[in-house]
Amino acid sequence: MTINNEQEFKQVLSELSVDEQRILASQFIESVAYLNPDPLIEHALKVARDKTLSSNDFEEAYKSIKSLVVNTYTACGNDADWPAQAAHFVATATKACLIPLAQLADKNNLAWKCAMQTRMANNCEMIESDSNTINNEAQKQYTITNNFLNLNIHD
Repeated sequence: MTINNEQEFKQVLSELSVDEQRILASQFIESVAYLNPDPLIEHALKVARDKTLSSNDFEEAYKSIKSLVVNTYTACGNDADWPAQAAHFVATATKACLIPLAQLADKNNLAWKCAMQTRMANNCEMIESDSNTINNEAQKQYTITNNFLNLNIHD
């Protein structure tokens, strides 16, 4: 199946396991990670992909990112501070990627939450750059997801 629209995208994400969602979500974040250069982002992405880590390692990474989300929220207090808001959305996407299983409700899809936050980060960057070029993060996510699915089908 090739994803061509939001409905297909959301359906595919809902069919992934939590581990698969975390790996895919980390790839969404990589697409916009440069908008928040905090080293905690890179560390959290490594944690999200590493199935061998203990629950304590995972919990520590989640707490660190949660703290970063609070700090970036405070830092982006001005409505027109687009780079600060983009950094906050990247941090929030990373937090969504690391949601502990105990806090993940049946209806929640962490990959979807992450996708939406990374799109918001991308929108902030486009507003700040005042560019006529549209960087369609949704289309990029469809491609990332299609590639992810193709790799996992052949494994």
